[in-house]
Amino acid sequence: MTFRYEELAVEWLGYATARLETDDGPVVYTDPGRYGVLDDYWARDGDLVVVTHDHHYDSDGIRSVASDDATLVIYEAVDPASIDRDVEPIDALAEDYEVVRVGEEDRVDVDTPAGEVRVWSVPAHNDPEGPNADADGSVAHPPGFGCGFLLSLGGRTVFWPGDSDALDGFAELDVSVFLANIGGGGIVADRREAADLAEAMGPDLVVPVHYDTFDLLEADGEAFAGDVASRSIPVALDARSANQ
Repeated sequence: MTFRYEELAVEWLGYATARLETDDGPVVYTDPGRYGVLDDYWARDGDLVVVTHDHHYDSDGIRSVASDDATLVIYEAVDPASIDRDVEPIDALAEDYEVVRVGEEDRVDVDTPAGEVRVWSVPAHNDPEGPNADADGSVAHPPGFGCGFLLSLGGRTVFWPGDSDALDGFAELDVSVFLANIGGGGIVADRREAADLAEAMGPDLVVPVHYDTFDLLEADGEAFAGDVASRSIPVALDARSANQ
């Protein structure tokens, strides 16, 4: 299902994959692939693809969405050699696409055939003293393992936090559309924490993603949408299961 916010179209394709498009402008994909969400998808229309961390790195997914002229912005800690799945090395992707590696707090201005996209990477992780930490402080997404992205296209900003807690610093970002990770499961912010963050952030639109892909990420999207709407924040809900 595609939602529109003025000239920006937002479509959640499943898991962490969202497709963003402006009228007569660039097409951007976040973290494409995994768990079958793109098995029947071969658009290859993406001008820009961003990848937040190892868990969301899927070279087949990238190739299914990236156009011939695509730029891939990939967090610097993504390491295919350490991923226990059959994925291509990033050097192989760099033979076919422009690849830009970014740190936790970088800015990249990506010139695409359809226009410019400004990309900011932001620190995104589980706090070792936060709600998703074990008693010994171990977390699924430690600081430095991944990042989030703030994307500016068509005069609007879209925030995708990747796999992260609802960190206080996110509320300082100027966000038009918040792609809210509500999967919980002890590995990311749950729907209540994401709703609190949405209230603190004050975006123009919230689109929940990254839930119901598998049992660990089961979440009540309708309850989240109701919670956010009760705080006078517009929310767009695609109530389908992410793996259907």
